[in-house]
Amino acid sequence: MKFDFHTHHERCGHAAGSVRDYIESAIEQGLDMIGISDHTPFFASAEDRPSLTGSMAKSEFPKYIREVVELKKQYHGKIEVLLGIEADFLPEHLELYRSVIAAYPLDYVIGSVHEFAGIGIYDSAYWESLTAARKMEVKKLFYDYIAQSAKCGLYDILGHVDSLNRYFNGYSELRTEAADVMLKAVAESDVVIEINSSDNHWVPDGDLLERAHRYGVKVTFGSDAHEPERVGEHFAAVAGHLYDIGYREWAVFRHRERFMVPIAR
Repeated sequence: MKFDFHTHHERCGHAAGSVRDYIESAIEQGLDMIGISDHTPFFASAEDRPSLTGSMAKSEFPKYIREVVELKKQYHGKIEVLLGIEADFLPEHLELYRSVIAAYPLDYVIGSVHEFAGIGIYDSAYWESLTAARKMEVKKLFYDYIAQSAKCGLYDILGHVDSLNRYFNGYSELRTEAADVMLKAVAESDVVIEINSSDNHWVPDGDLLERAHRYGVKVTFGSDAHEPERVGEHFAAVAGHLYDIGYREWAVFRHRERFMVPIAR
């Protein structure tokens, strides 16, 4: 089975193409399942859309749901279309997001950390300004946020775990037991992590994935495509890598239920 659970589209303000474009691309790539999982609006904001490039407007969210539900019907028999969402882990607004998300017929929810303790995951200039000791503290803080997101019970999938490895130079060289604490929390919470292939620098990397396998952490796949032509990118290579380190199955979702399917080498 070939699938991709992490895709975006033009509503979020930083991706290209319509939902239909991503579905058509998935068909061209021979996928059996395509998950649409654009960013949630900033539900806690008083403004409808506080950022034109950060997420969709609150007023667009019901339209997004209706569109994907309709496309599910239109493409029935051609490809299985899944309704997902990527929701930031915002501890202070967790119950608000929980109540909103519960009101819609989602197939799965991806929980991602884009900011933690006031630190943005793309802020490489901030990282470079830190001492070696502070860099280690930041890495531990990030893992703590991931662990919290796993335990909160809102998410089916944790998105781009260890994403700092893409943006923070030298991050992977810092070894900390906090990584094992995080992986144990994920395993105990029975949440799935994605292998995110949005560039050639997949996350998590090989070291963390091997440890994840030892702790019994379940995995799935998401390209994090922001352009239709990138749907399913690196799927076969990721599957092969997972097989090589010992994984034999990975997770797919329907109606917030998880199903394990074999990894084809």
